[in-house]
Amino acid sequence: MIDTAVRIGHVYPELLGTYGDRGNALVLAQRCRWRGIPTELVTVPAGDPLPAGLDVYLLGGGEDDPQEAAAAGLVAGRSTLERALEQGAVVFAVCAGFQLLGTGYETADGRRVEGLGLVDACTRAGRSRLIGEVVVDTATGLGVGLLTGFENHAGRTTLGPGATPLGRVLVGGGNGVGGVDGVVAGRIVGTYLHGPVLARNPALADRLLIEIVGDAARRPLDDTLPAALHAERLADARRRGLRAWWRDRRLARG
Repeated sequence: MIDTAVRIGHVYPELLGTYGDRGNALVLAQRCRWRGIPTELVTVPAGDPLPAGLDVYLLGGGEDDPQEAAAAGLVAGRSTLERALEQGAVVFAVCAGFQLLGTGYETADGRRVEGLGLVDACTRAGRSRLIGEVVVDTATGLGVGLLTGFENHAGRTTLGPGATPLGRVLVGGGNGVGGVDGVVAGRIVGTYLHGPVLARNPALADRLLIEIVGDAARRPLDDTLPAALHAERLADARRRGLRAWWRDRRLARG
């Protein structure tokens, strides 16, 4: 029996909450409760210093200006995050939050936003947006099967030679570089997938919780509905990906 509540922090939701990524915090909390694991949801408002002692730090997506505002607070709290990671915390970041895990982000107008430098990655704004369903195979990354999600970003994220991607992109753009999505570095996980991604991929949610509560997060749950949603989104993404492949093939033929 776990007596201490798992503290799940949603960081700067006013700035990094454009795409409903708060759902990731709700999913983690609910999957804990279903297993009898006490939880506490902690909202960290924009402008507040990052608190120590959280078990999970969740960073969501946002546009360029809010992302830049969030970056200032995150960089100021880097030492807090580093200590939390050393003590066993998990950092899970989506889209703009993922970009801020790296060394920096170069905007479309040439400005550079300093990142946390927690992972070996850098991001530049591309000329076009990557929008649509995504399928990621995590066999060579985190190892939680096929992930589905929705992306909407212009960033092109290049991983350094020592960085491990979350997985290989089968449909969609992901990082937009190298045919991969996201990054995994110890207890740090980044991705471009929205959805919210943990609602669409409960295996990924449980993989994060295992880092915090161990085998207590392996207790089976009735995932009939999440499994049906996952299968539906996977099938739809494959259909969309196939149509896009045929379209590109026709265009290439002229």
